[in-house]
Amino acid sequence: MPTYRHPGTVITDHSFRVPLDHANPAGEQIEVYAREVVAVGKAHESLPWLLFLQGGPGGRSPRPVGRDSWLGRALDDYRVLLLDQRGTGRSTPANRQTLPLRGDATAQARYLAHLRADSIVRDCELIRRELLGEDGRWSLLGQSYGGFCTLTYLSYAPEGVREAFVTGGLPGLRSSAHEVYRSAYPRVQRKVEAHYARYPEDVETVRAVVRHLREREVRLPGGGLLTAEAFQAIGTTLGTGNGTHTLHYLLEDAFLPGVPAGHLSDSFLAEVQGHLSYASRPLYALLHESIYGQRSVTPGATGWAAETVRAEFPQFDADGALADDRPVLLTGEMIYPWMFASDPALAPLRETAELLARREEWPDLYDPQQLARNEVPVVAAVYHDDMYVDTDDSLATARSVRGLRPWITNEYEHDGLRVSEGRVLDRLIRLVRGEI
Repeated sequence: MPTYRHPGTVITDHSFRVPLDHANPAGEQIEVYAREVVAVGKAHESLPWLLFLQGGPGGRSPRPVGRDSWLGRALDDYRVLLLDQRGTGRSTPANRQTLPLRGDATAQARYLAHLRADSIVRDCELIRRELLGEDGRWSLLGQSYGGFCTLTYLSYAPEGVREAFVTGGLPGLRSSAHEVYRSAYPRVQRKVEAHYARYPEDVETVRAVVRHLREREVRLPGGGLLTAEAFQAIGTTLGTGNGTHTLHYLLEDAFLPGVPAGHLSDSFLAEVQGHLSYASRPLYALLHESIYGQRSVTPGATGWAAETVRAEFPQFDADGALADDRPVLLTGEMIYPWMFASDPALAPLRETAELLARREEWPDLYDPQQLARNEVPVVAAVYHDDMYVDTDDSLATARSVRGLRPWITNEYEHDGLRVSEGRVLDRLIRLVRGEI
């Protein structure tokens, strides 16, 4: 286990072998990586463990340098384990380069079905027993999708949990993928309209970019096709604290002054690619709708729910907006089938994605009865009008989990844990301890 030092921290690498299919522990094994972080001077102390579950799906754990962000507050009290959830980071990877080695699209989809929260939690339980012993319990910190995993953990393995903190990640326990997107589109529209109210000049810039993309083929530096629909997806940035300003600065560099035909600038295209490419997180696209698949909620396939539900919101049609001289609405955290044609990181996995969208048998991820009798202390930051996670769903879940104490705030957006420099985590720690 390699150990090294960063400013103020001691870091130890861990690697674990776990079954791909926990129902078949003697079958294929994969690797799961985790990074242990402890404050300098506390490396040999008997500290409680805090497992961090990253957002996603498909997001690797943070790569800290010293006591970054919320980690500084956590290290005051805990030994922290940053998990690369299966398929991400330094764990056995799942992407366009590795998945074809498993066989055809059917084999790939079958493999990916083992990368959801239920399997992640079972990985965590094996890791917990190895690091803490059979009777050891650790604390959980779940950000966004990590919060979804935390609710799965409390449903099926609460005996391993000492306390749980959730930030921007209380899922609807009984919400289908179609219901999730049906509530998401109006939230996204509010965020876009608020952006245009702040930066009214961006209305015409976005319209100009969309007209440009309708008139000619535009390729991103990595070869991806930038269509009008792809550009609309840039609206996903608006769910973060500085997202509206990030978008404005991106748009102000869209066109090169003095160049014939109003060419989009290289710098603009490079930045757009950074926001839209799934090269570093293909599982986000492949598994995004599957995280809402549960056999007892909506029997049947998730079926490209974001695309299907979009038809119910014609105000998001870019051509209609141009024709009616309306602002073009951007979209948010939605995955569409055309992304698997336009993004080179996803194109080889197009058939696999289609099979996942048509998959009809997804095990349940939550046990409402177990959560109703929960005995683990749980606190959650619920961000008012969170663009990514529906607030009404979060509050309904908070009421359904016995003993869960929510903190509802409009001080932060969805990324409050990361940008608050430990203030969000500090409040939750004091909340779970009964200090506030």
